[in-house]
Amino acid sequence: MNSDGKYSGVKVLILGLGLNGGGVETALYLGRRGAELCITDTSDEKTLALSIEKLKAGLGDNEKNIRYVLGRHEITDFENADIVIKNPGVRPDMPLLKAARHIETDISLFLESSTARLSAVTGTKGKSSIASAIHCVLKEWHANRQSTAHLGGNITISPLSFPDDLNEGDDVVLELSSFQLGDLKGRLNKKTGLGLLKPRAAVISSIMPDHLDRYYGVMDAYIADKRVIYQSQDESDILVIENDDWGMSFQNESKGRHLVYSTAPLAPNIAGGWIDAEQGSGFARISGDIVEVVPPELHVAGKHQKKNLLAAALALLDLGLEPGFIRENLGKFKGVEHRLEFFHESNGIKFYNDSAATIPEAAAAAVNAFDIPVILVCGGNDKNLDFAPLVEAAPKAAALILLEGTGSVRLTVSLDKAGIAYNGPFNTLDNVLSAVMRYTKPGSIVVLSPGCTGFGLFDNEFDRGRKWKEAVKKTF
Repeated sequence: MNSDGKYSGVKVLILGLGLNGGGVETALYLGRRGAELCITDTSDEKTLALSIEKLKAGLGDNEKNIRYVLGRHEITDFENADIVIKNPGVRPDMPLLKAARHIETDISLFLESSTARLSAVTGTKGKSSIASAIHCVLKEWHANRQSTAHLGGNITISPLSFPDDLNEGDDVVLELSSFQLGDLKGRLNKKTGLGLLKPRAAVISSIMPDHLDRYYGVMDAYIADKRVIYQSQDESDILVIENDDWGMSFQNESKGRHLVYSTAPLAPNIAGGWIDAEQGSGFARISGDIVEVVPPELHVAGKHQKKNLLAAALALLDLGLEPGFIRENLGKFKGVEHRLEFFHESNGIKFYNDSAATIPEAAAAAVNAFDIPVILVCGGNDKNLDFAPLVEAAPKAAALILLEGTGSVRLTVSLDKAGIAYNGPFNTLDNVLSAVMRYTKPGSIVVLSPGCTGFGLFDNEFDRGRKWKEAVKKTF
């Protein structure tokens, strides 16, 4: 990076343009600052057409500084680049990366330039809801100030989409996946010499096995990347953790202060919060007094969602917000797209989109989130995960309808062994919805909560969720 803050003349290779906006925003950010860009992706021009059109519209004349290498990668491009920008979906041990002189990501570029107060959220399930809830409340808190809150990261919003909008006093909330955290491991801020990722508030949601295909089946390797979120924190920072074995291991290693969230009351010597079983409210006890921070009634179903909002509330309390303000605004929070999202009702039948449920535990949680048995649409491609939690929850469903995929092949073996009936697997949503029709009646609840990855029939889980909503609205 040149001393004037521009990338004029710097040769930058963007590895992975993608379909979800991260590569596009990185290219826009660097292209507007004069970088000479080479964009390489194994997908072809037709697949990436929408992303390429966004670049042409966003860069104008600067778009001429982009060279595309699509459908393949060329090692000479890696050798000639001053900087390689790695997409988080690219394995860090990819052989071509050995030829790179210097590797960055959109997250590292943002952190190097931002001076905003940072809240960061990771975990396995619930991190999008927690990050979005923190952002929602902070945005309301900033409403009467000359500042605001920004949300980005794994939630499919690159933080490089808003650096030019940052003002003094702003807050930034980043949702960070294990892949994104792993790319930040050991990175230092060139200006301060401190860890590049040093969140004022860090939250770790529930930990479950996930992405073990990426981590060669080793859970400890997956968790090691999660630990990066707090490794540069100190006593001026807060770490919010769950009251379980994973949370306690994070607490023992972290140098930050700690707040614990739980579904049951905490011992008097533990600072944090819990969900009251009878009232349904979330309470916090940090310095002696007990205060209500999560209301009993929420827009999104499920005890797990209430636990997520409790974790968000604890971070917000430490950031200086008042309990009543937090409670009021969490009560207005309507959830996140693709996370147990209520999107359609027809003839008394309610439809939910939980496409971001990409592990069996998340699909099981969707079954348990409602007071009546749901019609569950699940299955898809495999991530080398144990389907036992989903099989255990399946008998509580009114009907089980499977999407085609390698994961469904393994799931059907377990379902057959347990004597649990199912429909499918089906290779189109039209066929899935034809099966759904056989079970629906007024008062029914239909939930897409796959417990598997979206790749195969769909581009990803977000594409799956959007197509599910379109198909439902067209059919019902």
